[in-house]
Formats: sequence, C-alpha cells, structure tokens
Amino acid sequence: MTPIRVALVDDQALFRAGIRMLVESQPDLEFAGEAGDGVQAVALVERARPDVVLMDVRMPLADGIEATERILADADRAGRTPPRIIVLTTFDLDENAARAIRAGASGFVLKDADPEFLLAAIRTVHQGNAVLAATATRELFAHVRRSGVARPAPAAWSELTPREREIFGLAARGLSNTEIATSEFLSEATVKTHVSRILAKLGLRDRVQLVVFAYEHDLTG
Repeated sequence: MTPIRVALVDDQALFRAGIRMLVESQPDLEFAGEAGDGVQAVALVERARPDVVLMDVRMPLADGIEATERILADADRAGRTPPRIIVLTTFDLDENAARAIRAGASGFVLKDADPEFLLAAIRTVHQGNAVLAATATRELFAHVRRSGVARPAPAAWSELTPREREIFGLAARGLSNTEIATSEFLSEATVKTHVSRILAKLGLRDRVQLVVFAYEHDLTG
C-alpha cells in the first residue's frame, strides 16, 4: 500500500518535531516535509507534492488561510489534484479556522487533540471526507450565515434530484453517512454514492464545502 504523504506547516519548531515523530511512527504514513510559515508552505507543496497538509492558521509572512488559497489555486492552474488540507488551531471554532475552511481546507483539528484523533483525521481527509464534528458544523457555519445576505442558488442546484436534495439537506446539517443511512433506511454505500454525485454536480470538493454552500445559499432548512 502506498503511504499517505503528510506535510506539516507550523511556526513552532518543537511542535513540528513532535508531529513529525508521530507521523513517522505510522507504517501507512510518510513525512513529506515541514515549513515554518505560509510562504514556505507553498514552496514545500510545490516541491514535495504531499497528499495531506497539516496547516497552522496563525503564522508569520503568510498565514494558513493565504497559504491554503495559494496552494489550491496553484494546483488548479496546473491541472493537478490538490492536497487535502487540515487546519490546526488552538481555539475551538476559531474564526480564522472558519475562513480557512471557506478557502478550501477539508476540516480543522485542535492542536491539543489526542494523537490518535489527528492520525485518524489524516486518514479521513485522504479518503475524501471532511473532519468536522456535527456540533461544530452548526456553530461554525452560523458564522457563514452572519457574514452576509444569502445568494441565490446557482443553476447547478436544479440538476439535483429530489432524493439528492434530501440527502444534501441532511449532510448540510452535519450528519455523517452512517447517520443519514440510518435515518433514511439506506446502505452507507448508497449514501456515499449520493453524496459523491451531489458534490460533482455542484462542483464542491468535500462535505465541508457542501455545508458552506448550504449556508451561503440559505439551503439549510
């Protein structure tokens, strides 16, 4: 099995050393490099092409939000698959973490999270899923709703079938595939297929962007 290549961006050397040791202790993970600020982060991703980036929000020169935007934009221009980005934050529901997620990050993890949770988060986002608890989803994207007037839904919204809109609504509320499957009497595989089609039709990267989309277009009801 090809190991998941993980890069780390944080301005604290001691923290980087600890995370590096944790990643290198896992047989299915490979440490792809580290950077101490957002500018170095962009260069690191261009050079090392990691699968997952652990990105601190608050850093000198360029913060994690700017670095996330630049990394994803560079990948889009080059026509290559971008890395999954997990935001590292000290504060739960940090507004900067919300901004980073809106910029394209696949979720956020607290810096004091258990090591096993961080490792699980790396594997989860690499599989194409998001790392964001349901309770955090509701609070985090209340911030999105407060940030401005809801925009009309784009034309792509009309391409969703009634069933897909139903699944969309449940996912937008923060329910996992397992929870949706239970409530709708479906298999998890069927739910996963529905979610994948919804993301493709709406041009969204993952479930976090789905939630952002729902709040920005007032589709959470």
